[in-house]
Amino acid sequence: MYLKKKLSGQHKLPPAPNSELIEAFKKLDKKTLNQFNHKTVEKLRQYLIKRITRTLSGVTPVTVLTKPFFCPGNCVYCPLEPGMPKSYLSNEPAAQRAKALDFDPAKQTKMRIKALEANGHTVDKIELLVLGGSWSAYDNKYQEWFIKKCFDVCNRPSTSLRTGKTSKTLKEAQKINETAKYRIIGMTLETRPDLINEAEVKRLRELGCTRIQMGVQHLDDKILKYVKRGHTVEQTAKATKLLKSAGFKVDYHLMPDLPGSTPAKDLKMFKTVFSDQRFQPDQIKIYPTVVNKFAPLYKWYKSDKYKPYSEKQLLNLLLKIKQAVPYYVRINRLIRDIPKESIEAGNKITNLRQYLQAELKKQKLKCKCMRCRETRESLDDIKKAKLFTEKYQASDGIEYFISYESPKRDKLYSFLRFRINDPDRLDAGLAAALPELKNASLVREVHTYGQLVPVKSKQAKVQHTGFGKRMMKIAEDLTLKHGLNKVAVISGIGVRGYYRKLGYRLQETYMVKSLNKND
Repeated sequence: MYLKKKLSGQHKLPPAPNSELIEAFKKLDKKTLNQFNHKTVEKLRQYLIKRITRTLSGVTPVTVLTKPFFCPGNCVYCPLEPGMPKSYLSNEPAAQRAKALDFDPAKQTKMRIKALEANGHTVDKIELLVLGGSWSAYDNKYQEWFIKKCFDVCNRPSTSLRTGKTSKTLKEAQKINETAKYRIIGMTLETRPDLINEAEVKRLRELGCTRIQMGVQHLDDKILKYVKRGHTVEQTAKATKLLKSAGFKVDYHLMPDLPGSTPAKDLKMFKTVFSDQRFQPDQIKIYPTVVNKFAPLYKWYKSDKYKPYSEKQLLNLLLKIKQAVPYYVRINRLIRDIPKESIEAGNKITNLRQYLQAELKKQKLKCKCMRCRETRESLDDIKKAKLFTEKYQASDGIEYFISYESPKRDKLYSFLRFRINDPDRLDAGLAAALPELKNASLVREVHTYGQLVPVKSKQAKVQHTGFGKRMMKIAEDLTLKHGLNKVAVISGIGVRGYYRKLGYRLQETYMVKSLNKND
């Protein structure tokens, strides 16, 4: 920044935005770049990238919103802003973009890719996040149209995103995306526990979904009834089992400070989430309850029917929650992206994660959540990486969290989620809907952290160093030990090619490999 100001002052020009400097940097030929030290060139490139943390988890998130639509819920805390999908506000960043583009999926996808590239990010491994409320409540035709539009944009070969053949069907679009420039390597949809059943699970797979964000909110039926949530704890447990048994990654949305709750009840709830085998999600989003003028809860607050926790109560609760998180759980978020001016009461600390990290450090404590431990820019001396395997019971099956981490487990490099379903407790309807999973173990997720490395790049950072292959071999060995003869991977569309190289073949919507003891 100092150098930009100095040079612009010397030449009497306004400082150039980073996007223009990145464009100029891209035009430099190899001969020019080779005159400089490689590390210096790489440092300059990293410096120019705006919000580099967006791709430090190994993928590029692209968020799109669905159109305003009926939701079966009547939750008292949910904002009901006219012209917006239920629970979303027009001044939230992603929602603001979506509304400006009339909630058009193609326009939203195109805009995000172009913006990320203009700011220096590599955008060839996309995690598509579809928000907008209860996805499963939308019409099936709309769902398929929406997802296909996102794929069509990613399948266009030029950086202008204007050319390229539009596919006739979603299945055709998915096939093209396997080798496209912008590959969708994971897809996340959000819904409610009471909308998950065997048929819905099969449909989610056909759309290409690999992760579900589920509005669980609490594990107390009395609280759920009081806030008019519309589902039960038992439905959450059933939905979790169906999703895990089909290989999905499960992300719970949880809300401390709901009407009828207390800090003690909330802490007990979180501990149950992490310890009770009916739950144990892979990821969580913690959304402390806030009061917004568009929500029915606003009337409760104004009439003293609801009083949120004090700032001290909330912070103490969150510190205790973070200390209870297991090694295999990732806290994706600690607050919603709701601007301060839209919050009448409740948490208004926008940098809550950083605040809690600083407080934990002050108390010489650490959060074991995956996000707090994931490696970032450098290789971090991965030669010392140690293999860890955690085995636990969850949703009537056996789960393995296989990972490469630093010896003290304070840095996480790579991990694999592996599952063995109990055939005697497997839902009969699900087994009939997904016969390709018969006698198969499940690889639910393989992920390597660190700066995103392009698919075809030979450069090795933490990605492209062989962690994935080694863990897949471990999963195959475990499969045989459990007396099964095949492995099924819930692969994102754009990463199917990786599994083909490991001997896997597409069977319905999974990448499957048959095994024998002589392998």
